[in-house]
Amino acid sequence: MDTSDKYRLRIQNCVGTIIDVHSSISDEYENEEFMSQFQGLEKAIEALDMSLVSEGDILMVEQATNALLGEFKVFFETGDFGHVYGYVLN
Repeated sequence: MDTSDKYRLRIQNCVGTIIDVHSSISDEYENEEFMSQFQGLEKAIEALDMSLVSEGDILMVEQATNALLGEFKVFFETGDFGHVYGYVLN
């Protein structure tokens, strides 16, 4: 797997995680516009020229994803929303 493929996978994982978290709370806070924007982002990632992307760019996406997940953490720790996944992924 070359660097471009690795970068694309890392970005796809970030976006997928955000979609999964949103889906797990969507019953409580449904927002179609939010989901459609991230689904559009998934499609854009497929067409993105990864040769123009640097490790620093990927790290910024990962840091932003981690910051967002940190904001959601308190909701999941209280047990109000249950689990994002029905089983441990990693």
